[in-house]
Amino acid sequence: MLTLSSSIDPSASPEGVALVPRMANDEGRTGGAAGPSTSVITKTKPKTKRPNLYRVLILNDDYTPMEFVVHVLEKFFQKDAEAATKIMLHVHHHGIGECGVFTYEIAETKVTQVMDFARKHQHPLQCVMEKK
Repeated sequence: MLTLSSSIDPSASPEGVALVPRMANDEGRTGGAAGPSTSVITKTKPKTKRPNLYRVLILNDDYTPMEFVVHVLEKFFQKDAEAATKIMLHVHHHGIGECGVFTYEIAETKVTQVMDFARKHQHPLQCVMEKK
């Protein structure tokens, strides 16, 4: 247990007597009552990096109607009719088409929503995500 003791520092006041609180075990240390020590505190700013992005892709199949794919693009990816039709035709001709680029959680949610919606309407539409 540490205890406080006082010592007399004659240079501290004009009368020559001043009480300076000291720790009981400070007696043998150099520079004990000579003056306060200073230290520098530096703040390091954390580096933040952008999250990884993922492409949400729709795959072509021979059974899902083109109108349904356009509806999915409008409903889940906020595409207008013209952009949705353009993506749908790209999927139809090339076998795959990009619906959007999102962070992991959003891309995963979109894929799940599209797949659930397609199953609910009995279509084999496939939607996947890949790291960009």
